Amino acid sequence: MVTTPTIPASPAIITDNILRVRAQISEAAARSGRLARDIRLIAVSKTQPLAAVQAALSANQEDFGENTIQDARNKIDHLQNKTAVWHFIGHLQNNKAKYLPGRFQWLHTLDSLELAKKINQSMSSANQSLSTLIQVNVSNDPDKYGVDKNDLPELIETILNEDLKQIQIKGLMTIGKLGASQSEQKTAFDLLRELRNKMAESFELPLFTELSMGMSGDYLLAIESGSTMVRVGSSIFVARNKRTN
Repeated sequence: MVTTPTIPASPAIITDNILRVRAQISEAAARSGRLARDIRLIAVSKTQPLAAVQAALSANQEDFGENTIQDARNKIDHLQNKTAVWHFIGHLQNNKAKYLPGRFQWLHTLDSLELAKKINQSMSSANQSLSTLIQVNVSNDPDKYGVDKNDLPELIETILNEDLKQIQIKGLMTIGKLGASQSEQKTAFDLLRELRNKMAESFELPLFTELSMGMSGDYLLAIESGSTMVRVGSSIFVARNKRTN
């Protein structure tokens, strides 16, 4: 069996893809006894051209995820769209925190006190705040960033003790391990949910409710495990040719 290469999606295909993904989210939510409105679809627009983002915006997609500052700056600054909500979902170097204000409303990848301080300083200078998730490497994957689950309580405690007023920590994020089985992914997602619940209770954080987990290959499984944010890229922005024998 031969799989033909992926091709860029046209605006019409992007619209169709968004509608299909949203329908699948609704179905997964219903199976889990949840409401689709409680699950935020983040269109991962990294590496995508402006035209693709504009097509998604025209299809009433509001949330977008980027993983490099340079690519994101070019898009966000050019679009200047007031309805779009931008999520930084890649690893952020400390010296790039200065580019967040005025562009991003969410950061999914906080993993150190030093980065938290840099972000707080940058946001404070701009008189803005940032909704933030702590990235946890629940699978102990050496190829992934994120704090170890055993170090998570200490990191949250030190951030809270620093009283970083411009950072609002609202939950946890993880990236699934490449090549993991469905069972392994489900275990990791369930663990992140349990960690979120435990941290919210231990530190009395009523706004610590978010779970950013699940991508194009596993977002339906993540929803069943309680994900409140799914990061979907190729299922929205790529048109795939059919497989041929």
